[in-house]
Order: sequence, then C-alpha cells, then structure tokens
Amino acid sequence: MQHRIVFSDIDGTLLNPERELSALTISEIKRIKDVIPVVLISSRMPSAMMHLQEELQIKNQPLICYNGGLILVDQKPIRSTFIPIEILEALNNFNKDQKIHLSLYCNDDWFVPEMDFWANREAQNTKVNPVVKSTTKVIQDWKTENKGAHKIMCMGEETFIDEAFRFLQHSFANELHLYRSKPTYIEIAHKSISKLTAIEILLNTHFDIPIKEAVAFGDNYNDIEMLKAVGTGVAVANAKPEIKEVANVITLPGKEDGVATYIKNNMK
Repeated sequence: MQHRIVFSDIDGTLLNPERELSALTISEIKRIKDVIPVVLISSRMPSAMMHLQEELQIKNQPLICYNGGLILVDQKPIRSTFIPIEILEALNNFNKDQKIHLSLYCNDDWFVPEMDFWANREAQNTKVNPVVKSTTKVIQDWKTENKGAHKIMCMGEETFIDEAFRFLQHSFANELHLYRSKPTYIEIAHKSISKLTAIEILLNTHFDIPIKEAVAFGDNYNDIEMLKAVGTGVAVANAKPEIKEVANVITLPGKEDGVATYIKNNMK
C-alpha cells in the first residue's frame, strides 16, 4: 500500500519515556516530510503540539487538535466544534462540591480552577501553563463571547470520576464523546467529531489524497476509527488490545521509537 500522507497520535504513540521526541523520530520525520506530509493528531491543545511541529520542521502542515474538535491550517481554524455551554453548566452544577478537577479548553486557552495536582501534572506533560479562573467565571465569559469548550477534561479520584462518567453518560450520551483515557480521567468532546472526521476533512479539502493512501499511528480508544479507515493503520505495541485488533500492522512500543521504526522500514 502506497503511503502518501502520515497522521500520528502523540501521547503513548510518538513520544519517548521523557514525553519528548527521540533523535530517531526527529530524523526519520525530517527525512520524509518534504515528500510525505506528516500531520499530528491529538486530544491536545494547539500550543501543546506546535513545539513538537517545530522540532520536526513540519509547522507548514495542518494540526488536528482536541481529537478533531479544532482543525488548523496555516495556524487558522478551518473547522471548530464546541461542546454547548449548557452542558458545561450542568457539569459544573454536578461538581458543585468540586470533588473532581475540571480543565476547560477553547482554541488555545486552557482554564483551571486552581493549580492543583492535576493541573500541575498536565502542565508538566504538555509543556503548557493554564490560566487560573473559576469554572463559573469561564462559563460567564464564554456566554458573553458566544464560545464553548473544544474539550473538557475531568480528573480526580477514580470513584468520583466513575460518578461523573455515569452522570454524563445518562444525561448527554447523544451529545458527547466520553473517553476514559485513564481510570482517573474523562476526556469530553462533541459527539459529531473524531480523529477520523478531521482526517476526512483535510484529505478532501486540503490534500486531495485518497484515504486508502494514508497511514495512521495510534495507541488508544480514540484512535480506533482512524486506524480502521486509513489504508494502513499502525498500532504501537503498547496499544490497547482493541486497537491492535483493528490495526493492519503492529510496530514497536511508542517509547521505543515504534513510529520512527515503521517509517524507516516502510517509507524509503
């Protein structure tokens, strides 16, 4: 199968144990980037991806942020899908005793109610610092500005996250994607978007490349659709069992240069 474009997840897939790009990953992507476009696709916010683009010298390529909730071309949004503000209000009311941490993301803004354990860990992992502002105040501001959340991240003790998951599933199953990336996390996105919908938009409007000539790399549940749909879906060896089942190829673990190794062996 011809590989004319690469889409790669970041966390768990592309980064080394220090959550950075390895020398091999950088060199292999630089080697192919002028002939085969390499597009990063993640649940991260733009600024948590742009420093990786810079290292890889692919800042000229689009970015797929928030699992497809925000698509940037030349650093400008070509597709933006918000979670309605009413859902955020309902979640904030459910969490009035603040048992869980709510991180709110819109465009390249990240708001947290305080710099607690969860905020500090995310900041360390993504190399981005949030703005401290109460969830209630963020909601008020977004109402005035006619905005919503591209992503909501719920973080906390597993028992409280279980309660929040049940509440959201019961109340908004038709409106939201609820993604348990870890037992202590829920990533929330609009139901209408996914990594696959974003890939289809870019392939049809920006690249004019058939999806059967795309290769995609992933490790987690939010990668299933794209790995099934592209011509070559590649799972890293540390991927969830369900991801390996749908993948065409299994490469080395993400932390052991799985993406770079595949590129080196299959994209001459």
